[in-house]
Amino acid sequence: MKPVDKLRAGARRIDVWVAFVLVHAVVGWICLGLPGTGVGEYAIGLPLGDVTLVYRPWVEQALGGGPVVGIDSSWVYPIAAIVPMLAAMGFGADAYGHVWLVLVTVANAAAFAVLLGRGTSRRREAAAWWWLAFIALLGPIALARIDSITVPIAVVALLLVSKHPFVAGVLLALATWMKVWPAALIGALLVASRSRLAILLAGAATSAGIAVVVVVLGGGEYLFGFVTEQTGRGLQIEAPVATPYLWLAAADVPGSFIYYDDQILTFQVTGPGVAAAALVMTPLLGVAVAGTVFAGVLASRNGASVVRLLPSFALALVLVLITFNKVGSPQFQTWLVAPVIVGLVYRGRAFATPAVTVLVLAALTQVVYPYLYVGLLSAEPAMVAVLSVRNVIFFAVLGWALFDIARAGQSSLRARSSRSTLAVSSPE
Repeated sequence: MKPVDKLRAGARRIDVWVAFVLVHAVVGWICLGLPGTGVGEYAIGLPLGDVTLVYRPWVEQALGGGPVVGIDSSWVYPIAAIVPMLAAMGFGADAYGHVWLVLVTVANAAAFAVLLGRGTSRRREAAAWWWLAFIALLGPIALARIDSITVPIAVVALLLVSKHPFVAGVLLALATWMKVWPAALIGALLVASRSRLAILLAGAATSAGIAVVVVVLGGGEYLFGFVTEQTGRGLQIEAPVATPYLWLAAADVPGSFIYYDDQILTFQVTGPGVAAAALVMTPLLGVAVAGTVFAGVLASRNGASVVRLLPSFALALVLVLITFNKVGSPQFQTWLVAPVIVGLVYRGRAFATPAVTVLVLAALTQVVYPYLYVGLLSAEPAMVAVLSVRNVIFFAVLGWALFDIARAGQSSLRARSSRSTLAVSSPE
């Protein structure tokens, strides 16, 4: 590379890192509700609310000699989620929110360093810029949930999988034991990657190690409590399946309204047939996952390469977890980061459509939460409409991903057929 080109590449990298600092500083500033923001910890949306009002009390309870969630009682999260929650208490309860934001920023910085690497890949630079745009458009919720810790871990895992599949398997298993969604990425790799055995063994070994620690600490009874905690939940207001009930509530239909579940700590909807809808969503999710996996397996058997198949397949599986879930939260948008980044790195402009559309999803989500969340809780038609548009877009992106999976398999099959025809027609 020419010296001038090296200087230009270095300048571009500096620009990315400067933008990284600015975006995280501004979004963190909003999270903390510092003067002049108009939102923050004391706003209706409570962007840092889960961190300071839910995570911190769990940690204080454990450090104060009380029961430890996930060990002494059933918990909504997999047990490894307690690790970053405990780490955020390093400088005391008063600084808990600030330290949490620092932890997330450091984790994101590590993932950015892996993403940018030592080279001058324009695709990797574009993916880094895309991630910063996503954080800015999604806003406070991009940094203020346990999902924010799992995202950079998942990004690093997908970027390392081609050269270090065992490390990737360990990282994804750790992330899954914090929040279940990275299991979709493991599933995608087990189908699309030729290193599936190393990934499987790494994940199994990591999971076994975590299970042993939990059992030794006396929490074996609650090891899979996060699964049972989900089964009895109703329809959370941001889940796509809840959209019709939001419109019923907006129209003041008797018996249709939004309520707060004190046990689950979420807003849910009720209305005609809501119990049946909640009951059917779990098996429907299973069917949707199975169908998507079948499409991925078919494309892989038809010869689709990991570079061609993995991004859209991972994106589809993650979207299935969102669109067919009776639980829905604004932080679920962050699950889309890892598939889109690997798509931009692997396929460049061919992945522009889902990349741009996911940015739109992020922007619509920030409109709803935290700024105008009170309007959604009141079932105001304008806010219900915004959420409805966002939920429809989810299905549109899922449709694109499924079509791209099918196209990957068909393209590979046609290429193999063409090579076979040439081999037969070639003279000896």
